[in-house]
Amino acid sequence: MAELTKLPDEAQKLEWIGVTPRQLAGFLAMVFGMFMAILDIQIVSASLTEIQAGLSASSDEIPWVQTAYLIAEVVMIPLSGFLARALSTRVLFFSAAVGFTAASALCATATTIDQMILYRAIQGFIGGGMIPSVFAVAFTLFPPSKRNIVSPIIGLVATLAPTIGPTVGGYLTDAFSWHWLFLINVVPGILVAIAVYFLVDFDKPNFALFDRFDYVGLIAMAMFLGSLEYVLEEGPRYDWFDDQTIAIFGVLTVIGAIVFFWRAMTAKDPIVELRAFKNRNFAFGSAFSFTMGIGLYGLTYVYPVYLAQIRGYSSLMIGETMFVTGVAMFLTAPISGRLSSILDPRVMMLIGFIGFASGTYIASGITSDWDFWELLLPQVLRGSSLMLCMVPINNLSLGTLPPDQLKNASGLFNLTRNLGGAVGLAIINTLLNKRLDLHLARLHEQVSWGHPIAEDRLAGMQQTFTNAMQADGDMAALKKLAMMVRMQANVLSFADLFLVLTVLFASAALFTLLMRKPEAVPAGAAGH
Repeated sequence: MAELTKLPDEAQKLEWIGVTPRQLAGFLAMVFGMFMAILDIQIVSASLTEIQAGLSASSDEIPWVQTAYLIAEVVMIPLSGFLARALSTRVLFFSAAVGFTAASALCATATTIDQMILYRAIQGFIGGGMIPSVFAVAFTLFPPSKRNIVSPIIGLVATLAPTIGPTVGGYLTDAFSWHWLFLINVVPGILVAIAVYFLVDFDKPNFALFDRFDYVGLIAMAMFLGSLEYVLEEGPRYDWFDDQTIAIFGVLTVIGAIVFFWRAMTAKDPIVELRAFKNRNFAFGSAFSFTMGIGLYGLTYVYPVYLAQIRGYSSLMIGETMFVTGVAMFLTAPISGRLSSILDPRVMMLIGFIGFASGTYIASGITSDWDFWELLLPQVLRGSSLMLCMVPINNLSLGTLPPDQLKNASGLFNLTRNLGGAVGLAIINTLLNKRLDLHLARLHEQVSWGHPIAEDRLAGMQQTFTNAMQADGDMAALKKLAMMVRMQANVLSFADLFLVLTVLFASAALFTLLMRKPEAVPAGAAGH
């Protein structure tokens, strides 16, 4: 990777941050572009019902509005490291901002579900190029001594954007229409593209890399990651490999993985270099990033599902309830930055994962009556823990790598977080379905004939419905009892899930002790 361009007037550097005003403005424009790209992963999640109605889509088709974005994005994220080296950060980010903005406008004009899926795939693929670039620049442009300021910024954006996605989406759909989920990107996208074009000049392109472009590796990577994402997204819905399509994509995942890793090990200039994993901190950091992806995307999914299925909340009410996590993250970000300069980063991660585990352990006591106030503390713990984990994970993973590996390593690092979210969602859905079946079977035994409590409850409901309807209330009472049993089985499934997540995060806390503490950075250390 080319070294960052040094502006001739070093005296113009801002002493408190170690870069020039122009460099800082260009970096902030990139951060905002990354925020847009990550926000759009979850912005549609609370509004899929409205999009389905607007496009006359079936219940099987509408999940692809989100799946198409994720599959395309997960392919681009590792590819972006090569493109940044070949084209330069400026050209890649400018092109990605323009393409993402255009694709967003196309999504708003979609009139059929097929058009929406195509446009979302384009939006996800192009937008994925913006995410890793910000991490690479943050750890190359700024002096190591200033990372306690920069890391909380990119950490907050990377975790806050998907967390508030359902909230933003719910408000926009409720106040305007689902089209504004995408139209909101147009003006900011244009401004980001203009700012990046005129302000970003951190490195130089290396077009010679295209002469040795590994097309076989690219195809294998797309097959591997795209098929894997499809299997993880659709597997829980169609009972995994019992479905022929899932089985076929499972085979493609294995074939793509074999070819991809073979090319990564043998090609002279592989599409993705894996040598960063030789660094123990980067390897452990990527594993922690994977785990954090489960906490970030998995819990962003679980709470709305509970609120919709058990409490019957609308998308707007779900967004208002989930907003607590975003507030906690925003308030914790400056604290996390300050702590990163005085605390061992491994201690911060330990505290963060313990906070995650504490929040899910509290949530394991969930009942069908839980709403905003009962979910307040678990959400506050989750939001605070995300920031306490994100900053040291970034610093330990990317902060110890040489500059020439940062662009490629940043793509791999961000990929692990997204894959963690995908794997987490697949496990969560599968676990909820399996535990629901188990609890239904057990509860059905408790409400069968011969159990006095169940018979008394049923008799009371029959009398109530008969009096209210002036007719035979037997069938209505049976339906009501069946609904009550299913709801309680659902709640017990959520409680089991939170216990499993508690074990996961508590285990991650223990593994933080295996990371190597980076060397202390002098206060006046210069940037690269």
